[in-house]
This record gives sequence, C-alpha cells and structure tokens, in this order.
Amino acid sequence: MNPPAIEQISPDRGQVIVVTGPPGAGKSTVAALLADRLTPSVHLHSDDFWHYIKRGVVPPYLPEAQRQNEVVLDVLVSAAFGYAGGGYHVVYDGVVGPWFIDLFRAAAKERAVPLNYVVLRPDQHTTLERATGRSGDALTDPGPIRSMHAQFSDLGAYETNALDSSSLTAEATADSILRSLATGAYLLDSDAGATTAGDPIHHP
Repeated sequence: MNPPAIEQISPDRGQVIVVTGPPGAGKSTVAALLADRLTPSVHLHSDDFWHYIKRGVVPPYLPEAQRQNEVVLDVLVSAAFGYAGGGYHVVYDGVVGPWFIDLFRAAAKERAVPLNYVVLRPDQHTTLERATGRSGDALTDPGPIRSMHAQFSDLGAYETNALDSSSLTAEATADSILRSLATGAYLLDSDAGATTAGDPIHHP
C-alpha cells in the first residue's frame, strides 16, 4: 500500500520531485525534461555534489563510502528544500532508495513542502543496455548496475511509486510523470514511516 498523500500539488507553490532508480534508468534525462516543463524550476543533478569533493573522495558505490554518501545527501536535501521553500519546483535526480527517503520526508515535514517520489524502474536488460552505453564518468560496470537494479526490485510500501519505463522514451516517461503529478499520485505523507529493510544503497 502506498503511503498516503499529503495534499494535492498546487502549481503556485514549491515542491520537491525525487526522480530515482538504478543507474541507466534515465533519471537525469527525464529530470531535465520535467524541469523544462515546470515554472519556476530547478534541476538538482545529484551527481554534481559528489564531484564537488576534490580530495579524499571515495567511489560512492563502495561500502566504505557510506558516511560520505550520508553527508552529501544531507547537503542535497538542504539544497532541494531550500529552493522549494522559495517557491521552486525542484526536480532531484539521483539514487534514493526507500532506505534514504526518510531524510527527504523529514525535511518535507519541517518545511511544509510537498514531496513526490518517482522510481524509474525499467527491466534489467533495458537498464544494462542504457547504462553500459553511457559515456563520460558515468557508472558503466555491469556488476554494480545489476546489484543496484536488484535493490530497487522490491520497494515495499513504495511499489506504486514505481514506473516501468522499459518501453517508453524519455519524453513519454516525462509525460507520464507529469500526468501522475497532477493527480497527486506520487505525493508522500511525511509522517508515514515506511522504510524498507536491507542494506543501504551506495550511489553510483
């Protein structure tokens, strides 16, 4: 059962839209499209915040990066809700499993800002195909990608926040999300604790 919604989204107030999923799910592309369709908007590309660490950085998908990742997520949550508190539609893209969403829910409650949680979950074949074909410094190693895809396979109370985008283009995925946002389908109740048990995920 999906956690109950806080309220309907109002187009004239800020909100945070977390767009998550495993590496290769299309988070950044879809988030950019969503930000282009909302006004005023902020696209908070979480990978940038790991790149801001210049010395002492630990590859974020390693177990020993857990403390580092928690620090970066705290900074990201502050930035997301800071913008949203100022009236912006904040589209956050990054790996945020149910084990980390409580950080966002606590900030949503404290700031009285609507929080939306969207999990892009294409099938493993599609995810691997997309992820391994990326360029730059994006994670392309099939091993960690399979592991993180598996961690999103059972979302518990958040299953209805998942969108199977295997057969959808980025544009069609963004359109689907926007339609669901308009109905409040992805809104979370900041008081409804629904953390999924298991090991914390490590950012790609």
